[in-house]
Amino acid sequence: MPNVFGAPVHLVTRYRDVKKVLADHERFSNAQPGGFVMPGTPPSAADELADAAAGNLLALDPPEHQRLRRMLTREFTIRQVTRLRPRIAGIVEHQLDEMEKCGPPVDLVSMFALPIPSLVICELLGVPGADREDFQRRSGALIDVSIPFTQRYRVQRESHDYMRSLVIQARSRPGDDMLGMLVRNYGDTLTDQELTAICGLLLLAGHETTSGMLGLGTLALLRHPDQLAAMRDEPALVNPAIEELLRYLSVLHHSIPRVTTADVEICGVTVSAGELVLASLLAANRDPAMFDDPDILDNNRDAGSHLAFGHGVHRCIGASLARMELRIALPALLRRFQRLALAEDFESVKYHSLHLIYSLQSLAVRW
Repeated sequence: MPNVFGAPVHLVTRYRDVKKVLADHERFSNAQPGGFVMPGTPPSAADELADAAAGNLLALDPPEHQRLRRMLTREFTIRQVTRLRPRIAGIVEHQLDEMEKCGPPVDLVSMFALPIPSLVICELLGVPGADREDFQRRSGALIDVSIPFTQRYRVQRESHDYMRSLVIQARSRPGDDMLGMLVRNYGDTLTDQELTAICGLLLLAGHETTSGMLGLGTLALLRHPDQLAAMRDEPALVNPAIEELLRYLSVLHHSIPRVTTADVEICGVTVSAGELVLASLLAANRDPAMFDDPDILDNNRDAGSHLAFGHGVHRCIGASLARMELRIALPALLRRFQRLALAEDFESVKYHSLHLIYSLQSLAVRW
């Protein structure tokens, strides 16, 4: 079957097969082989291609992937992320205050789901306050496949240039943010191109996915009042409820396309070397062979084995940060507005149907 760009691709959907593909980076490679061009991609100079690949963890395999990932892992340990808890809690309370000032009805996406992860990532990267609106605009455009490729490519270059300016500033004046840490500890090892790509990846991976989860997670809970009440009133249920929402929603529908490095058999089908394979995280997380009644949201189930963050060497490095944001933000929202409800018909809720990450366009709520 062809993907959205017109390239033929094999789609893997069963949990055990998806996990097998994600675990096998030797036969299912993230790195594109020489001469591989996605249909519709404009011609690029060799140095542009090299810049785009340098530091992009999603386009690298071990050992190069592991070299860069080890440098980032220090900042994303549970201990380091826990250090951010007070700042994340402060950001959440500020956004709730702004919602309360506006009074109902409000758009939960623009006032809560989008700004919270955006502000957290800006804190991590040291993005100045005056730049944060443009930062968020570019982030949204980069995952919107309804935008013509040439326009998205311009936004990609604009984002790349901005990230590079942050790197240059950090080289001269490293701050207390993550970018400053990378410069201080690994500045002699990491190139500007690698640091720029790392910033770009964190922008997309750490902003849009968590934003999608906050909006969709709130909508799902509003549709399941008993589970909303448990999330709000029973602290011990918050963590398992978040894991179930991650499984149930699977906002990142599939993995980065893998390229087979050899002929390989997947569930009885032979895939030739050099072909594209997509591992569906959404289908795997709804596989009835793995999860009983998978289409039902049930915060009493053990959903800890879900694949919402991927699996293997490319498993999301920011998973602990995303979990902390969700565990802080969703209960705080429900406690602040105990009568939170939809202010529009469920059937009229608008989704981003052509985004690479599942999310809402808006969500009108009242209390």
